Amino acid sequence: MRRIALLLVVVVMVAGMVVCMVPPSRQADGAAAPIFGGKIPPGYRDWTLISVAREKGDLNDIRAKLGNDVAIEAYREGKLPFPDGTIIARLAWSYVPSEENNRAFGRLQSYVAGLPKEGVQFMVKDSIKYASTGGWGFAQFNDGKPADVAVHSCFSCHVSVKVRDFVFTHYAP
Repeated sequence: MRRIALLLVVVVMVAGMVVCMVPPSRQADGAAAPIFGGKIPPGYRDWTLISVAREKGDLNDIRAKLGNDVAIEAYREGKLPFPDGTIIARLAWSYVPSEENNRAFGRLQSYVAGLPKEGVQFMVKDSIKYASTGGWGFAQFNDGKPADVAVHSCFSCHVSVKVRDFVFTHYAP
């Protein structure tokens, strides 16, 4: 009877050790990957700022790039390729002059974010699920809903920065 009890204790201890050794999910907030009709990760607007950009031409916008904790850690450590679980969000707004600021300056020099543009876009790193697109999945959400057409065409532009794991945005410390 003592041997059975001892064996049972050992089995429970080994099982507990195995459970403790399994790494937690690296997805943001435990959410499903927001790709091709999925859902927007909760709390993404509170993620850390990676950088901002001004796009001219047809886009004519200003944009902010945000990253989940996995993305920010990789950026700060200079880790390439980005690890699975990395999520990068892109928010964009029209680029408009600030009448209030320009009155204070006495000339046209200040521009601010206007109306939101093109919804919110995400890049999600999953090297197995998205192997055909460099390990990245791409998605766009308009008014909180997945765009009608999956944003597969993003990858064709991102190929030009393959050396940076298909990511255009540099970290702005």
